[in-house]
Amino acid sequence: MTFNAGSRISGTRLAAAAAGAIALLFTGTLWAQAVATINGTEISSDVFNMYLESRIQKPASEATPTERTTVMEELTDIYLLTTQPRSLELAKQPRTKAQVELQTRAILAQAVAADFLENNQATEEEILSSYKEQTELAPRQEFKARHILVETQGEAVGLIAELEGGADFVELAKEKSTGPSGANGGDLGWFMPNQMVAPFSEAVALLSDGAFTRTPVQTQFGWHVILREDSREAAPPTLESVRDVVKQRIEQDKLQKYLEEMRATLAD
Repeated sequence: MTFNAGSRISGTRLAAAAAGAIALLFTGTLWAQAVATINGTEISSDVFNMYLESRIQKPASEATPTERTTVMEELTDIYLLTTQPRSLELAKQPRTKAQVELQTRAILAQAVAADFLENNQATEEEILSSYKEQTELAPRQEFKARHILVETQGEAVGLIAELEGGADFVELAKEKSTGPSGANGGDLGWFMPNQMVAPFSEAVALLSDGAFTRTPVQTQFGWHVILREDSREAAPPTLESVRDVVKQRIEQDKLQKYLEEMRATLAD
């Protein structure tokens, strides 16, 4: 089909269309077919499918007729605007040239990075080694605790005095805590030390089960009075449950090393 009519594009659709337009620069296969011709310029099936997938965030084969129609309208508007004589003039402006250059190189960089990752995938040996290293570094214990969060040290000192006098921690937390867990009696559930800010986790680790802090603990959130209710040995996650995360980390590390090696050549 051929379109030569005026553009129907809206401001919102133009913003969305322009964001994806640069991505169409590097498409094309031997089997691409023209799906439309706009002012003498063909829209190939490769361009259409790539833009379609970028807009609907799923494979082109799963697009509904309505989605395909909407995307075809957006592409038509892109091609209508970019085949105008004024478009050629604007393409020569320094700012426009810089924007096209930047987005073109960003797309190429992404393609090169994806190609590198595809050809440098983590081996089973690397995955096992990294998993073992991470599990050895992981905390060996986890805790179950409650806390009361207040704004000042003086308030925290007062709460400790009430607890030493026999006040119930849960009820005191419900009444006095400014933290989101206050309504639940300050309950934080089970957690690993590295899941909390350092001053908090260090204070919990020094407590015995059933004991509360006798001096206020300060963090960036305020002043805490902490009750350590229980503790247990922390079981490391199984390899299969974290395999994808470990694999991705290894491959990202390889890419980072590759980039660092290339940066080093700039200094030579």
